[in-house]
Order: sequence, then structure tokens, then C-alpha cells
Amino acid sequence: MRDLAEDDELALLDCTEMAKADAFAIAGGTSGATLMETAGRAVAAAVMRRWPRRPVAVLCGPGNNGGDGFVAARRLREAGWPVRLGLAGAVADLKGDAAWAAGAWKGNVEPLSVALLEGGPLVVDALFGAGLSRPIGGAAGDVVDHLNEHGLTVVAVDVPSGLHGDSGQVLGRAAKAVCTVTFFRAKPGHFSEEGLKRCGDLQVVDIGIPPGAIEAIAPRQWLNGPILWRELLKRSDLADHKYARGHLTILAGPQATGAARLAAIAGRRAGAGLVTIASPRPTLPSYQAAEPGNLVVEADDAASFAGLLDDPRRNAFLIGPGSGIGDRTREAALAVLADRRGLVLDADGITSFSEEPRILFEGAKGQVLLTPHEGEFRRLFPGIKGEGGKVARVRQAAALSGATVLLKGPDTVIAAPDGRAVINVHATAGLATAGAGDVLAGIAGGLMAQGLTAFAAAAAAAWLHGDCACRFGRPGLIAEDLLNLIPEAMQSALTVN
Repeated sequence: MRDLAEDDELALLDCTEMAKADAFAIAGGTSGATLMETAGRAVAAAVMRRWPRRPVAVLCGPGNNGGDGFVAARRLREAGWPVRLGLAGAVADLKGDAAWAAGAWKGNVEPLSVALLEGGPLVVDALFGAGLSRPIGGAAGDVVDHLNEHGLTVVAVDVPSGLHGDSGQVLGRAAKAVCTVTFFRAKPGHFSEEGLKRCGDLQVVDIGIPPGAIEAIAPRQWLNGPILWRELLKRSDLADHKYARGHLTILAGPQATGAARLAAIAGRRAGAGLVTIASPRPTLPSYQAAEPGNLVVEADDAASFAGLLDDPRRNAFLIGPGSGIGDRTREAALAVLADRRGLVLDADGITSFSEEPRILFEGAKGQVLLTPHEGEFRRLFPGIKGEGGKVARVRQAAALSGATVLLKGPDTVIAAPDGRAVINVHATAGLATAGAGDVLAGIAGGLMAQGLTAFAAAAAAAWLHGDCACRFGRPGLIAEDLLNLIPEAMQSALTVN
């Protein structure tokens, strides 16, 4: 099956990997001081591009993040900006490149306090970087609280202080920035739910780390974007026919009949050659009288559904949207798993295994995609807690279940059992509407029917689904609106840079 590409530009580096990138540059002959000078200069340039000259308070911490702040303060003062600099700690305690940067600063160094913020200056937050390991307290905590309570304009260096770069979690409290300047590559925490709330305009700047650093590090997480999977969407064979484009089969239930219909249309719009709705006898007429392009067959119980597996052309299945919770849904999913066909398990399909998830995990071999929201995730993976953040949780779930897991949210995270992960933030709040998840599952199922792996299909589906919402671009979005926008989103994915 066709799998996700890996793109250097979309790679996300955790704190350990970023340290390796710095070490790679230093081993190649670039000094740490040069990297710090370039980083601080980039912060100052970001400030000067965006605002006219005004008073600035540069808040520096005791590590290299503070060193970047000392450089930014020097550069701003050299450009004629009035600058006050506050330090958490003593200059004499600074070490390495941070000590060098402090030595190059010829202005006053004031103790860190709320007094630095009198008059409402623009603030450069260089207190604590991405690897902060404990909650912010003391004078630094008072300063962060003041920044947030008074809505001061904050430019964050690397991350807003208090936001962990790997997990995206807030350590007690965290600043809220208008702009965040980070270096070489973004971090997973920038695109967490809290990161999206606090980073503002994220700017990733080049500080002279050689491109070969990415190859040496071999990162395992990326920001989602079409370059990762667009080649998998291209079909140029004039001899293509509907069976060559795959056959998606959806298990429908006796209620919530709209869910399977939404998923079916989405699967067809995503390019599946055929989509069949397998319905119980009582609701068969409602599906037969609906969209004429949806095929409809009777499947009263799991045994009759399993009989559909006799047709090898049915290469992908979707179970969950409106299928109902219980034995029929669970046994149908197990039949698909036993036959090693591609499977998207969503909604009712996930909940049907919540009492005995081990049965699902034992059968989840091959191309299996689970698409839970937070409540469904907790029911299926009760032993996975919040430590380490969302990416860590979804990676644990994928490794435990043997399936690709897509955990929905403003920071949708997709993880494969081998540890690769993608974060999707290309979406809008308009997707918080009934049926939107059915459309997402249908897109993923339609892509898997065309031969994409579960991981690639999940990444592509998440972006396309979000792009449909972005294209709608106004209040009032409902799930049905997404369907006719799928072709436009796919065309955009094929052409966008």
C-alpha cells in the first residue's frame, strides 16, 4: 500500500532533537555563540518589523533562552529602542553562551519583577525555553500572571514561558504571546491545543543549522500538509475503472441513518470507485431512496455482513457511523479484522469494544484506523493518562492497539504503531457539528479503498476535512456543507505549495 512521505520542512523537533541539531551545527564549525547571536538578532528583527519604536522590557531567564534575550535586547538598543532588561537570577550564575551574551550587553540588568512592566511596554519573553521541567513560581510566576492579566503585547522566544515544547502542556502557568519566534524547526508543543492558544503568530527562523541535521536526527513527527501525501492522490491512468479505485463498504445501523449516508458520499467524493451501505432490513428502503450513487445491500446481522467479505474487491470497510453499539457492530469489525481488509473504526464501532478492548487489539493487524474523539479514546484506552501530552498518548495507543490512531481535536494527532506521528491544525472550530466526524471517517475510508495505508489516509483525510471547513469560511457550517467541498480541497492539495 502507498504510505506517507517524510518532508524535512514539516518535521517537528522535540527538545532532545533540537539539542542534537545545535550539536550538529557546532560540530560542523558554527559556534554556540554564533547560533545565539543569530537567534537573538532574529527576535529583535521580528519586533522591529511588526511594531514602531516603543519601550521594550526584555525578560531573561537563567539559561540559553535568556541568552537569546540578552542578544535581542542589545540589538534593539542599537537600533534606538528604549530597552529595560530583567534577569531571573544573577549574571554571575550564567554559564556558557548565555554568560557570553550577558557580557556583550552593556546596559543595566535589573532583578526580574513586575516593576519592569510599569507603563505597559512591549515584552520580549525570554524567561524559559521549551525544555522547562517544573511549574513557574516566584517572581517569574508573578510576572507571567501580570502579562496575562493585563494583556501586554508579548513576543516569545522559542515558546511562551511555561509551555513545554514537547508535550504542549502548561506547567502551572504560561504566557500568552502575540508572536513566537522559534529556531530551525517548530516543536510539537507549538501545535498543541495550549500552544495554539498561546503562541500567536509562529515564526520559524533559520539560524544557520545545516540542512543535513534533519537527516542525522531522523525525526518521527511532522506537521500535516499536502506535501506528505499529495502524490498518493494522483491518478492519471486512462484505463482506470471503478474497481481499480477500490470498493468501500459501510456498516449501517437501524438508527441515525444519516451518518452512514454522509460517510458514503464522503468516501465517493474522496475517490473510491464504489461505496456500499450494508443496512438492516427495516432501514433498507431509506437508504435505497436516498443518494442514487450509493449501493445498498441487506445485512441484518454480523454473519450476513461477514458474507460480503466473499467479494475480494471489497478492499476497505468503515464501521461505526450510525452502526449502533453492540454485538452486531463488534462481530462485524472482528470479521473484517480476521480477513485483514482495510478497516476504519469510528464512533459506535470504537465504543462497541470499550468493555473488552483487548479483543480489538488482538485482531488489529494490517491496515486499521481508529478515529476516536477524547471520550471514546478514554473508554478504549483507560490506562493511558495525560503525562507527556497528546502526541505521547496517541503514540502509546497506537503501539498498544497495533492500529493507526487519529485522536480528534483542534490539534488532531495521528500516530502509527511504529511511532511516527502527524499533527493536523488545518481546520476551523466550525467542525464542531454533528456529522462532521462521519464525513472525516468516510474520506479516510475512501482513501484506504484506493490503496493508501491507514497512516497516510488518516493524515490526508484530516487535512482535507479541515480544508473543507476553511473553504466554507463563515458561521453556520453543517456536515452536509463539507461534502461538495471535498473535490475543491483535493484539487488544492494537489497544487498548494
